[in-house]
Amino acid sequence: MGKPITIGIADLNVGRDNDTLVTYALGSCVGICLYDAEKKIGGLAHIMLPSSKEASSPTDNLRRYADTGITELIKVMNLKGASVSKMTAKIAGGAQMFSVSSSIFNIGERNVNSVKQILNNFKIRILADETGSNFGRTVFFHTENGIMEIRAATKPTLMR
Repeated sequence: MGKPITIGIADLNVGRDNDTLVTYALGSCVGICLYDAEKKIGGLAHIMLPSSKEASSPTDNLRRYADTGITELIKVMNLKGASVSKMTAKIAGGAQMFSVSSSIFNIGERNVNSVKQILNNFKIRILADETGSNFGRTVFFHTENGIMEIRAATKPTLMR
């Protein structure tokens, strides 16, 4: 296993060969793992909100939004040699952490729907989807083989 690369909330990073990308505490947030298997280049974004249209100011961190965060992740991966036409995706998170009666407040579901739409716009196929429910997750993404490892406090570890 290569060096671990930690991705914080509203952040992203790219690894290659045998790096492990990790992001912690995905509640309603979504972790998006993109992978170019031919080049063994992987990227991970930790997004918080579905759309940059919700930005409170022009200087807002655009990595926090699904639309702009995924777009930036693809650009960074392209600069490292990956090709969007060869990328596949695996996603995790998007939980409903609090009981609410209105779907407008279910930010996890809105995040997942937005992520899926944006990936579809880029014609990136989703190979694994571990989203929803009501518990947080931690994601380890292994660039050597494209495996997304999902850990949760009260659940068995999943390898996707």
